Amino acid sequence: MKRVKLLIEYDGTSYVGWQIQKNGKSIQGEIELCLMNIFNEKLNLHVAGRTDAGVHALKQVAHFDIEKLRINENNIYKAINFFLKKKKNKITILDSKIVNNRFHSRFSVRKKYYLYKILNRQTKSFIEENKVWFIPQKININKMQKAANLLLGKHDFNAFRSIDCQSKTSIRTIDEIKIKKKSDFINIRISAKSFMHNQVRIIVGTLIDVGKEILVEESIKNIIKSKDRKNAGQTAPASGLYLEKIVY
Repeated sequence: MKRVKLLIEYDGTSYVGWQIQKNGKSIQGEIELCLMNIFNEKLNLHVAGRTDAGVHALKQVAHFDIEKLRINENNIYKAINFFLKKKKNKITILDSKIVNNRFHSRFSVRKKYYLYKILNRQTKSFIEENKVWFIPQKININKMQKAANLLLGKHDFNAFRSIDCQSKTSIRTIDEIKIKKKSDFINIRISAKSFMHNQVRIIVGTLIDVGKEILVEESIKNIIKSKDRKNAGQTAPASGLYLEKIVY
């Protein structure tokens, strides 16, 4: 068996998320249909991390196993893109290559980087629609960063995960959170080995409450200690979230 690694970019706006579901088009489903057209067999994709409906990816990673590779590995991504384009998908395969069978797109991950984009000005942007979280209110970036620093390290993040999260443990380690404003955009970058369902979006929603001075920076400590989702901020919209890159 040969293992093929794919590097993937997508606009998640019109999809139900990465995972195949009955209620609409998924990223996984659309790519697997293309693989069926190319290789004439059902091939299952394994992904580094499943993204929710509306979430985007700049460098998602997935792999599939195949017994007989009928085309050159360097042409696989071109073939998939041909079929993706025919169905007007907003998905692009950036690269394809054969990797060692010990590699696993999910279990070999060392670190994930997420980017959250906020448009912070008085007026909306139709150009950035479904690509950012539009917030017209004034936001204090310095207070957000101070609050973010309190989230770094190993904690029980039960207050920062969806009530539907199925992870067996809520213990996670956040390596870095950087918040920068450039022109009208606020970019929040968060890195860790793994995240729980909606964890990044809940963190962003909570930090925005700090930035709006609804919460004080120190309240982060109490939210973590409470382990109660009700004490954290809102779940930020999916539209502003990007899976930026994955390190193996």
